[in-house]
Amino acid sequence: MQSTANYLWMLSDILGQGATANVFRGRNKKTGDLYAVKVFNSLSFLRPADVQTREFEVLKKLNHKNIVKLFAIEEEMSSRHKVLVMEYCPCASLYSVLEEPANAFGLPESEFIIVSRDVVAGMNHLRENGIIHRDIKPGNIMRMIGEDGQSVYKLTDFGAARELEDDEQFVSLYGTEEYLHPDMYERAVLRKEHQKKYGATVDLWSIGVTFYHAATGSLPFRPFEGPRRNKEVMYKIITGKPSGAISGVQRAENGPIEWSRELPITCNLSIGLQSLFTPVLANILEADQEKCWGFEQFFAVTNDIFHRVVIHVFSVQQMTLHKIYINTYDKAAEFHDLVYKQTKIPAQNQELLFEGRRLVLDPVRLVQHFPNTTEENPIIIMTREMVSVIGLRYEELLIPKTHPHYDLDIDANMAKAVTGVACYYCRIAASLLLVQELTRKGIRWLIEIIKEEYNDTVHKNTEVTLKLNFCNRTTDKDLKIYEQFMQINVEPDVYVIHSKLNNLSSSQDELKSSLQETKNKLSPGGLLLDTWISTEGTHAADRNVEKLQVLLSWITEICLQFKKDKAQRRLPYNEEQIHKFDKQKLCIHATKAYSLFKDECVGKYEAFRSKVLDWMRKMIHVRKSLLSLTNQCFDLEEEVTKCQHYINQYQEKISPKMFATPSGIKSTVNTIYSSPNTLVEMTLGMKKLKEEMEGVVKDLEENNHILERFGALTIDGGFQNVDCI
Repeated sequence: MQSTANYLWMLSDILGQGATANVFRGRNKKTGDLYAVKVFNSLSFLRPADVQTREFEVLKKLNHKNIVKLFAIEEEMSSRHKVLVMEYCPCASLYSVLEEPANAFGLPESEFIIVSRDVVAGMNHLRENGIIHRDIKPGNIMRMIGEDGQSVYKLTDFGAARELEDDEQFVSLYGTEEYLHPDMYERAVLRKEHQKKYGATVDLWSIGVTFYHAATGSLPFRPFEGPRRNKEVMYKIITGKPSGAISGVQRAENGPIEWSRELPITCNLSIGLQSLFTPVLANILEADQEKCWGFEQFFAVTNDIFHRVVIHVFSVQQMTLHKIYINTYDKAAEFHDLVYKQTKIPAQNQELLFEGRRLVLDPVRLVQHFPNTTEENPIIIMTREMVSVIGLRYEELLIPKTHPHYDLDIDANMAKAVTGVACYYCRIAASLLLVQELTRKGIRWLIEIIKEEYNDTVHKNTEVTLKLNFCNRTTDKDLKIYEQFMQINVEPDVYVIHSKLNNLSSSQDELKSSLQETKNKLSPGGLLLDTWISTEGTHAADRNVEKLQVLLSWITEICLQFKKDKAQRRLPYNEEQIHKFDKQKLCIHATKAYSLFKDECVGKYEAFRSKVLDWMRKMIHVRKSLLSLTNQCFDLEEEVTKCQHYINQYQEKISPKMFATPSGIKSTVNTIYSSPNTLVEMTLGMKKLKEEMEGVVKDLEENNHILERFGALTIDGGFQNVDCI
């Protein structure tokens, strides 16, 4: 037990060890509250006096929620050495979080956002106070749980920190080699002398490596044997990195360096977030200080990312789930552009559905007024054009091979790797299931949308049919009246219109037949039969994800035991035998997990994806055919309207002849009719004409009434009762 005037701690209760100090979990003597107590060792006192007190002075200047707080500077009772009493973070460091098998391939996207946001906020506070950290790494980023249940990350260990403005430089060396800026690595690790000086932006390189590590679970620059064992290759990688590359890996001894400008496919980050964060990594992982961003640009770009909201979008035809990171003050036009960048579906072709209904976004509508979405309830996007079925991007990782010999170190590392892959299987299996469920829902919605389009086309065709029938009846009656009773000269164009109407009637009959064919495709047993979505692929009822999680729990239990075995260095005979039995069980569980993932999850998913591709081809064909029929309806309506317009004009033209003055009638009658009974015949003819005209008016009224009733029909009812219409 050691203590100061107000705090005490056990030497066995250690939280962390460093080159110049150890950190213990201590308690306040009066309240019993937990604190982190940093106790300096004898090596620290070999440093210059100003260096020894620098950490105290730095911490006194800082006060931010993302920086571990300094509560007191006291003296240890026996040695009288200075100790720092700091905020206690019970959830260990980011390094410990990344060491968990579940994060073997990087943090979940939501947690990565929190980490990066908190680190940026803490760094911003440092720069506002003219301080550089010089040893940023996951081990110096502490984690605790906030009042809202979310993680809070805090920068700690300011032993290497110092005050330095943006335009100042320094020559002293601090830091951890995997996270060191290349110029500092050359001198600190390889011991090569040079005259270079370092600026505050060396912290940006360390942040870039830390962010990459958090996003992927691995360091960005990796020689074949690791950065600690092959320092020359490590230096070659970080100094020879092409501009824009964010990682370089050597996969074989003396092999080439594989450069990449993208994050690996195994990472948890969405394409939407990767597209925003990859340029950040590329511009702070620059050895050339002239190409590297400054803090001002770094803070501006990252804060823009953190202030964006996420809109979940699912491309049903591509079977891809997207996260659109966008500002709340952006408009629908910007949203469509971002959707295009991820789906390659042009803005003008994007059709949106939300909760089964069409979603029409006004171009000036603000994002803050968009509907709230989740991964399980996204905006569905579709297009009338054929697009490739892409599906979920993932890598089929193999279970790491087990070492046949008994070795506690190798077994513990192997078990950790196996657990990481099993966690990956669970995550991908859940994502594959979600993609299939969203596709099923999207297909059902698509069928309903096509039915609505069909009903609209049938409605339009009915309107055209009524107009066409009316024009035909009107033309037939007019011609009969004009020729037989009025003896008025009929213009040749009237006969042309009459013939054209007959042709349009034939076209309308063909259109009606085509619509019936489309209806058959939408009916049960038709071309767009959707019963396969209930039988193909995997379903929640299969509980494959739950089965994988059970296997994962068994694998994790063995992994934790192997970690304990490794710490003992040597096991008694009986425990050694149990270890060997557990190793066999680990292999069995891992093999089952791989088979379940490969055969049930991936295999059935691929069969489902193939079926979706075939169905989408049929769907696109039906929609295009239906669109063609709709256009034909409108073209037909236009032609009928032209004919109707001509008929109306012709009727107005001949009206004076039909209802001329008495003298005109007398003249016409005397000219045409010589029989004494002509006036009687004329009277009867006019009476019959009046009846005919009244019949036309009555037909018009009936047609208008039918149109009004048709417009009042529901869409579903229209689809179900199309035959009776």
